[in-house]
Amino acid sequence: MAAIEIPEEVYDALRLPEDEREGVMREELACSLYDRGVLSFGKARELARLSKREFGELLGDRSIERHYTDEELDEDLEYARQ
Repeated sequence: MAAIEIPEEVYDALRLPEDEREGVMREELACSLYDRGVLSFGKARELARLSKREFGELLGDRSIERHYTDEELDEDLEYARQ
């Protein structure tokens, strides 16, 4: 597993409770990278450690549009028809 080093001064300056810091940072990074098209939905969701539904809601809360491939759209349409 790769690790990102964050300077201790920056980590300590986060205005978040200690037990929320990692989760918030993961979600921020996942949303940003997904929005830029750098990570797929699945990999961004994995980074954020959220379910598909939770990550979809997080994107919606941030007004980040889902990037659908034709294959994903076909899968979703097929699922909806069942």
